[in-house]
Amino acid sequence: MKVSYIIGVLLIGVAIAAIASMYGDASTYEDFATAKANTEKEFHIVGTLNKSKERYYEPKKDANFFSFYMIDEKGMESKVVYHHPEPTDFDRSEKIVIVGQMQDGYFDAEKILLKCPSKYTDNQVKGS
Repeated sequence: MKVSYIIGVLLIGVAIAAIASMYGDASTYEDFATAKANTEKEFHIVGTLNKSKERYYEPKKDANFFSFYMIDEKGMESKVVYHHPEPTDFDRSEKIVIVGQMQDGYFDAEKILLKCPSKYTDNQVKGS
């Protein structure tokens, strides 16, 4: 057998192992109820900001602590704690995707992804 075939088979094996390891760690889109039942796993949760509840961010006291309340797509609400500064235009976002795990009664978010409203209206798009 040629050396190039052996190297090719080894590279394919390494690629398959890398893909399998990433698949095992992949987080999934769920809701707060599922996250509460599986506190050891990381989840993506899609929802909206509950504007009637308090948001807490005081950068002079702690610039890396931001908390708010979010309602998931099934209507369940939870407090979310994010150990980074408040994202820009957070209050203008239509949808919020948080990535993290449930902790002692709150969702500990490692990442926050925002879907902000489009700056274009239907009339501007059609008129172009």
